Amino acid sequence: MRAYKVVDVFTSTPFEGNPVAVVLDADDLDTAQMQAIARWTNLSETTFLLKPTHAEADYRLRIFTPRSELPFAGHPTLGSAHAALEAGRVAPHAGALVQECGAGLIRIAIDGAGASQRLTLDMPQASITPLSPDDVAELEAVLGQPVRRDSAPSRIDVGAVWIVAQLQDAQAVIDLTPDFTRSAALERRLKATGVSIFGVHAQGETDIEVRSFAPSCGVDEDPVCGSGNGSIAAFRALHQGQAGHETGYTASQGQCVGRNGRVSLDVAMDGTVSVGGACVTCVDGQLIF
Repeated sequence: MRAYKVVDVFTSTPFEGNPVAVVLDADDLDTAQMQAIARWTNLSETTFLLKPTHAEADYRLRIFTPRSELPFAGHPTLGSAHAALEAGRVAPHAGALVQECGAGLIRIAIDGAGASQRLTLDMPQASITPLSPDDVAELEAVLGQPVRRDSAPSRIDVGAVWIVAQLQDAQAVIDLTPDFTRSAALERRLKATGVSIFGVHAQGETDIEVRSFAPSCGVDEDPVCGSGNGSIAAFRALHQGQAGHETGYTASQGQCVGRNGRVSLDVAMDGTVSVGGACVTCVDGQLIF
């Protein structure tokens, strides 16, 4: 038997946000067993907590979709940190944890405790490559809607790799009905995890609306995506005159799949993107095998 939790991320309300399954006793599991468990949970990501191999890390994390392993992902990083803290497996130092994963060392700031606790991670540095005109046209065919060309749609690598584009407004994002088969083909060709798109809200409690699709990984729509939102923050900083200026905003995601979430984004003067939000545990038990 091994300890197991399911944590909803980017919400303080159970059964909203984005769930991640966290296996806390995973040192004796091999890759095939981890992938089998991830297929079984059938969540967008399942994580496995391991002893660190780096002296500065508090723990090591492996992250799996139902079909493949990722070097980094946002909501699994925050949810796993929440689970490890709650289970007493780790304790913060100077208000933070350090996670070791395929993308390197990830700092996670801990603010508050209990139901008011907020976790914030520093994203890996983004590598941004504009899409070719042909790939932009194919992306529009996938989405069934035009994308804005004044902010060049791009492939953004933060460990997870997202095809990012801006639509006309938030309502255009909400109205999307993507072609998942065609999206999966585009993702595979561009060696991307998925597609994250956004549009600006004219008014309301959040600044932008986001949706993320990753059918090539077995996840047609990710309810609330940390790495996708982080990639969008880097995209906005580059294309909307925010580079070199500290900015912060809030994104909403998940309403189209009944999983409303809120993501806090900050871009520091040096370009570092931080992604944060609340977490709540919905399942606390054991895997028996």
